[in-house]
Amino acid sequence: MKKIISISIAVLIILGFSSVFIVDETEQIVILQLGKPVRNITKPGLNFKVPFPFQEKISFDNRLLEYDSPPAEILSKDKKTLIVDNYVRWRIIAPLQFLKTVQAIPTALSRMDDIVYSELRRELGTHDMVEIITDNREQIMEVITTASNIATKDYGIEVIDVRIRRVDLPNENEQSIYARMDAERKRQANKFRSEGEEEAQKIRASTEKDKTIILADAYKQSERIRGEGDAKAVDIYAKSYSADPKFYEFVRTLDTYKKIVDDNTTLVLPSNSRLFKLLLEK
Repeated sequence: MKKIISISIAVLIILGFSSVFIVDETEQIVILQLGKPVRNITKPGLNFKVPFPFQEKISFDNRLLEYDSPPAEILSKDKKTLIVDNYVRWRIIAPLQFLKTVQAIPTALSRMDDIVYSELRRELGTHDMVEIITDNREQIMEVITTASNIATKDYGIEVIDVRIRRVDLPNENEQSIYARMDAERKRQANKFRSEGEEEAQKIRASTEKDKTIILADAYKQSERIRGEGDAKAVDIYAKSYSADPKFYEFVRTLDTYKKIVDDNTTLVLPSNSRLFKLLLEK
């Protein structure tokens, strides 16, 4: 009798432990009753269920998940083939619906990959390559994210963000595109060099003109100053001569003597020359 009671107590304890479970903050639970989903639990804490095998629980991640799609070829509006590498951030918002429609993560990723690729191909096909690479990528990604989220809600999935990691060109197209880019850059460089040389010629011509004008003005001013100086000198000479003609003549003679005579000079002068007389007096 005691043995039966002990076994009964043990069975009750086991059933009690199998009925109680804790939902973590990072997970959400779907309760299956005889293999069919009946309810889901999204709030963390202590919960109860009918002991196995009547009911069992399946756990799904409640956190933000990321899926890195394999690179795929997409044709842009201007008929450029692009290899687009994108990733998706998503989460399960309705675990019961998720279990009923896709059942497991791998199937969900496959469905989501098809949806996102379809939206990428549709939206990128309405834009030129330059817009996709540089100009409007942010707006394009917002449109794709919204459309993908609407399409995946039927599976209990919310698409938070779709982003392009990188955009490449097929290997066979890279060289021709790089060659065109190089030719375009060289054309721009030659244009800038030509414009620079033209501007340099203008600057040199303007500088030469300014130089000629400055030199002419300087020569004109120097001649004017020289003329004024000569006039003042003549005036001084005239005043000096009129004040004392003999003394003036004497000074001028000395100046001439200073300019034409040195230690190596031989002079032949007539006896009546004033310079001769001065030399004799010396």
